[in-house]
Amino acid sequence: MLLSVIDIIVLLFFFVCWIGYSLFARKRAKTTHCLSSILCELRIDWMRNVMHKDNQIADASLIGNVERTVTFFASSTILVLAGVITVLAHADQLVNVLNELPLTPTAHVNMVQFKLAVLALIFIYAFFKFTWAIRQFGFVSVLLGVSVNYQQNQRPEEEREEFARHAAKVLDQSGHEYNKGLRTYYFALAYMSWFLHPVMLVVSSAIVVWVLYRREYKSRVLRDLLATKGFVPGKKVKE
Repeated sequence: MLLSVIDIIVLLFFFVCWIGYSLFARKRAKTTHCLSSILCELRIDWMRNVMHKDNQIADASLIGNVERTVTFFASSTILVLAGVITVLAHADQLVNVLNELPLTPTAHVNMVQFKLAVLALIFIYAFFKFTWAIRQFGFVSVLLGVSVNYQQNQRPEEEREEFARHAAKVLDQSGHEYNKGLRTYYFALAYMSWFLHPVMLVVSSAIVVWVLYRREYKSRVLRDLLATKGFVPGKKVKE
């Protein structure tokens, strides 16, 4: 058997933490103030302001800066994948290194190759998320170009509001895809501890969930962002 019972359990725990937290964060954002919810509000405000500008040069520059950051992560992911595949081709050497480490269970080539293959799939997922985010930020750039018509043609306020909300939604989806890519990196780092010991994968996965939760719902930057709209951390108050 390639995987032992303990390895199967810890691997399932890892994916439960990753997928479970993603579903939890998406659902809770609808009822509780968090980074994703306040950023959505601020993006709507941003697009509303765009509707009343003569030009969008500064806005396009801001989008370009974010897009370059996402592009950097996408490029880095390709390099990481190349490294993982290289190590996969020399798994026997990695096995020798792991077997020399103290407190590390005896490693076997097939097992290490399986772990590396899963790690490669994780980074492939991250690459798709980053590249999809890049494309969506490109869509936002197109919308910024179109928004000039709403200023020059003096469109009704209702049309401006509708356009602003849809543009903000596209921008928000771009940010979500970028966030999913970053979250994949967090869990990939936790996953790498499995090469040392199965228990370490459980511990590191739990730590990543705790860190993500703290940053999303309890961080200082969240309080400051919420304060810009007069909100406070906690449940959303229905108007």
